[in-house]
Amino acid sequence: MSELARSSEQVSTDEGMILKLSSCQGGLDQTELGQTASVEHVSPDLPARPGKPSQMEIEAAVRTLIKAAGDNPAREGLIDTPARVARAYDEWFSGYAIDPTALLSRTFAEAESYRETVLLCDIPLVSTCEHHMAPIIGVAHVGYRPRDRVVGISKLSRLVDAYSRRLQLQERLTQQIGMTLWEVLAPRGVAVVIDATHGCMATRGVNQRGVTMRTECWLGDFREDRDLRRDFLTSVRDARAGER
Repeated sequence: MSELARSSEQVSTDEGMILKLSSCQGGLDQTELGQTASVEHVSPDLPARPGKPSQMEIEAAVRTLIKAAGDNPAREGLIDTPARVARAYDEWFSGYAIDPTALLSRTFAEAESYRETVLLCDIPLVSTCEHHMAPIIGVAHVGYRPRDRVVGISKLSRLVDAYSRRLQLQERLTQQIGMTLWEVLAPRGVAVVIDATHGCMATRGVNQRGVTMRTECWLGDFREDRDLRRDFLTSVRDARAGER
């Protein structure tokens, strides 16, 4: 990953935090998304969160978008699409119903003597750009240096997912993950790196595919110690190289 071309601009976003943005060429494998042709029946209304439109209102909105695209929502291939989209939205944006801090509420003291970096690499990330509502697909690398207690590693993955499954900016997503770990666990250091491709850039506008955006957040020890940052990035690079 350190071999990827990146900008050197750094933006200070908060005391103790560095958020670095870059566009990297060729950082992620391209994934082909398959399509299914099965016909589904309209399901009962999905439970509505406060302020959320009803199932009927969501489906009506999707029919309007289908018409705006120039097609007929009443034809066979599209008649069940509004219900499918409503269910998909409930999954894509399920993060709004999750309290990310609660995910980190259970910690363990058995590893209280551990002082080195805990690193989880290549956490799958699926999000949605809030500007064009196009997909953001990539991976997150999350690490922290515990002070007294550690958290279950699956909770790091769940934390990424909770913030990702919302309308997002990659810059904000990186910061939210890092700051939540910092504030809830009170560790000695936090590091978050996200590499992702953006559908709004790959399928419209400049129409450039294979471009990866990287965002980084360093807190505590990672902000203060350049060697720790280098070791973190090297570990991520080596882990990804080992998967090839």
